[in-house]
Amino acid sequence: MDFSLETSVGFTVYRTALTLQLEMARRLKPFDLTPVQWSVLTRLAEQDGLPQKQVAETTFKDQPTTGRILDRLVEKGLVRRDGNPGDRRGFLIFLTEEGRCLRDRIVPVATQMNEDASNGLSFEERKTLLGLLAKVQGDFNR
Repeated sequence: MDFSLETSVGFTVYRTALTLQLEMARRLKPFDLTPVQWSVLTRLAEQDGLPQKQVAETTFKDQPTTGRILDRLVEKGLVRRDGNPGDRRGFLIFLTEEGRCLRDRIVPVATQMNEDASNGLSFEERKTLLGLLAKVQGDFNR
């Protein structure tokens, strides 16, 4: 059986994700934020006060990596860790006012990034692409 990276779904998705991540990093540079830090701020804007473990799970990072990301965001004054009344060893993570303001300033940048990434696609093609990618993910999340 023959195998080619150019016809590999995994490699093509990886290469596309890397391209998008590098471009988003470029756009976030003026805000002194990385794409991963951006994803944490966005997750917390959607659901503030998450346990650190849930932040890790919902941003698809392991716990040690998430801890380091949160350390940097705490240093920048963008998030805070509060004790978790339900788990004395754990923390709940909250956006600070500064973090919420920064996130709100970046939303137009992220929105433009999404528009630029799908610029060559019709609405239906974009919908199909997202559906197909969700289907591929679902095949491995059973």
